[in-house]
Amino acid sequence: MPEMYQEILKGTTTVGLVFHDGIVLATERRATMGNLIASKKAKKVYQIADRIGMTTAGGVGDAQQLARLMQVECNLYKVRHGKTITVVAAATLLSNYLQQNRYYPYYVQLLVGGVDRNGPSVYSVDAMGGASKEDDIVSTGSGSPMAYGVLEDRFTADMGEEQAAALAIRALKAAMRRDSASGEDISVVVIMKDKYEERAVEVTKGNSPELAH
Repeated sequence: MPEMYQEILKGTTTVGLVFHDGIVLATERRATMGNLIASKKAKKVYQIADRIGMTTAGGVGDAQQLARLMQVECNLYKVRHGKTITVVAAATLLSNYLQQNRYYPYYVQLLVGGVDRNGPSVYSVDAMGGASKEDDIVSTGSGSPMAYGVLEDRFTADMGEEQAAALAIRALKAAMRRDSASGEDISVVVIMKDKYEERAVEVTKGNSPELAH
């Protein structure tokens, strides 16, 4: 793997959970450039369709361009077909685009998750265009090993909305304590058949995070 590739993918933690009625997507908000902190308020969760979100890990410029592309393509799909794109179709569209650019790759690792007529689902998409459906939990970025430790220990299939959101926050906090490239506050998105809701979580040192709807 080229040295530049390793450097660009240095930091971030994102989490996706499938609960009974929907999806939780969550990320911390620190953006790094090598050993430097580039931003403490980086946006890493984007709404790409009415009930579909995308999380980003990797190069900020690449992630932003892909988010804009997916927003346009998902809107065009709705206009052309008269219905909202499904989660699997959005993930496949993103996968195909990344595959076409594999020789000049986007330095990203992405999650695409949401709720459609087939129910809730989440997909992991890598820089080469590989797309994998995740059954329940998934995490990406440099803090993902720590996040997985919490997710695998505490996730249950019968979780409700608030339990799933709380678990995502707990997993991110575990990563933020141990991964220097993950930090600052937390963004949480809850997607259900009747809503796409963004929540801000202020992380105060030494205290539990306060969730603001």
